[in-house]
Formats: sequence, C-alpha cells, structure tokens
Amino acid sequence: MKIISLFPTSFLLVIALSLICGLIALIINPNLNLVYATNSLSQSIQHNQQDLQSTINDEVKQTITNTIQSINNNNTNNGITLINNTEPKKVTVGDIEVTYKILGKGEPILLISGSGNVMDVWPSYLLQELSKDHQVIIFDNRGVGNTTSGIKLFSIEQFANDTAGLMDALEIQKADVIGFSMASFIAQQLTLTHPEKVNRLILYGASCGGQESIPQNANVVNALSDFVNNRTVDVNAFQSVTFPPEWIKENPKYLDTIPKTSEMVPSTTLKKQFEINEEWLSKNWNGVCNQLTKITQPTLIITGTADVAIPAANSLILVDKIPGAWLVQIKEAGHGLMYQFPEKFTTIVETFLNESEN
Repeated sequence: MKIISLFPTSFLLVIALSLICGLIALIINPNLNLVYATNSLSQSIQHNQQDLQSTINDEVKQTITNTIQSINNNNTNNGITLINNTEPKKVTVGDIEVTYKILGKGEPILLISGSGNVMDVWPSYLLQELSKDHQVIIFDNRGVGNTTSGIKLFSIEQFANDTAGLMDALEIQKADVIGFSMASFIAQQLTLTHPEKVNRLILYGASCGGQESIPQNANVVNALSDFVNNRTVDVNAFQSVTFPPEWIKENPKYLDTIPKTSEMVPSTTLKKQFEINEEWLSKNWNGVCNQLTKITQPTLIITGTADVAIPAANSLILVDKIPGAWLVQIKEAGHGLMYQFPEKFTTIVETFLNESEN
C-alpha cells in the first residue's frame, strides 16, 4: 500500500514509512495538525499517535521530529505584504476580456479562484513562495473583478473553457493547476475536458458533485444564500461557514485583513456563482465522480477537517476515485484553511510539486 508523505524527498519519509508502517492507511500527526491518507477510501483507517509511534523505530521517529521542527522553523514569516505591485494585464478570450497577473518565472502554475473571489485574495505567502520557482498565473473569472461577463451563460463547463482559452492566449501549453472551492469544480472539469493542458492537479475544498457527493447542511446553505442575496446581512454567519468557531474566537479581526472583494464582484455575478455551486452540489445530476477515474495526472486533494462549506468527507470520495491521488486533511481547519495556515498550506503544495512527477 502506498503511504502518502508530504515532506521533502530529502527526509526519505516516503520510503521509511512505506517500509516500516506497511498497512497503515491513515496517519494523524498532532504536531502538524495534518492527516495523511492513502488513495483507498475503503482502507482509510485511523491510528492515533501512540499506535503510530509503537510501529515506527527510533530513527524514523527522529526523522519525523526533525522534519516537524524544520517546518515550524520556516513558518515564521506571517504578515508578508500582499503581492500587489504586479501590474494586471488583459487578454481577449472568446467573448470576454480576462484580467490576469503573472508572478515569477519557471514552470507555469495556474491558480483558479473560487466564487466571490478576485485574484488578489490568494494568500500573499503562497504567491511569494510559489513565484520563487514557478511562473504563477492568477486571474479574475468571468464577470469578476476586471474581467468582463461576456454573453455566454455562466457554468462550470464555461469557466473551464475560459481557463483553457486563457492558457491558449498566453501560449501556455500545459500547467500545474490549483482550484479552490468552486474553482475545484472548474479544475476537475478542465482536467476532464482538456487533459492535455493539465500537468498536475491540486484540488482544495473540493467535491465531485452530484449524487455521490456529501451535501452542505441546511444552515450552511441558508447562511450563504442570505449573504448572496443581501451582502450586508449577518457577516458573522458567513464567516462561520469559512472558519471554525474556535478559530474565529481566537482571531476575531482576521476577516479585516483579507482584501475586500464586495465592490469587485457584482451581486448579479455572485448570485450566478452561488446557483452554479448549488447545482454542482445538488443530487439532481450524476456529478463527475465516476469520470474521475480518467484522470491520470498526479493529484493532491487538500481539505480541512472542520470544513462545513464543502464537507471534508468529500475528499475521501475524490481520493478513492482519482488513481494515485494524495490526500491531506488539516485538523481544525475550515474552508478558509489557506488563510488560517498559509505557511502549512504552502508547504504541502510545494512538497507535492517537488515530489510528484508527470
């Protein structure tokens, strides 16, 4: 059985855990608040740390400890200024004009934003670190920010085609792709419809939708609906969908640090995106779950165990469907985990990119 490790190859943790742990399918590490899972839903069995430590010899324990310390030592760069000095550019893609930014040089990595988000809401730490070794492309989706709405109907399929069209316009033949929330739906559709354009796939806060997916509870749907239809109403309810209650108590002013997007996302667009999300997550269609077996690209799935916007159980469906997929669940993290733990999120993404090949 394959054991998933999200540490740099130099630590040899993949080999060590594979050889020593053998049949362990799920590893919980409280020190990192990470949950590691294999690509088999039926064999995802939890083990507490005591059971894990009794299985691993002292040398491997020390390797894990050193790795944790190394990551913790590197996670002291909070408060990095948002990368806003890069001038946005525009390019025509079909019936719309897409606004985008390119940061850094190297192999391209395309970041697709979720519903209600403009491109600048990606954590600055993530953008800065990725841009050291990659050409990072961020952009405003159709009807969002400074990208025009066009005349075509809004849909996940159309957003995927817009993304493929942007790559063509920028002469990017193939890229690593990160999709968050609604953008994870877009990223799945992009990979299924235009597989030649996707090198590696990262799905964050994701669901494959339809009858096999795990739905949102009624309180979540109501909170999102209230926010969409009257954006001044009950911001606290909206925040509770994004972050766990305990974390909100400890970080009551955090929402003020995230770039405000209300003026950049028209209400009509937000309502359309909300409807698209609800359609994807509804039981009224088959979803793309059974199509995911066609995905051959290395895939990483990231979720928070406290995510209520897209319940974390959806990640187990995804990892079971996508051959060889990696799964990381971050303990005590919600839908906005990349804001809660920007360094940890970035470390996971970078390690996957460094260790996986296509």
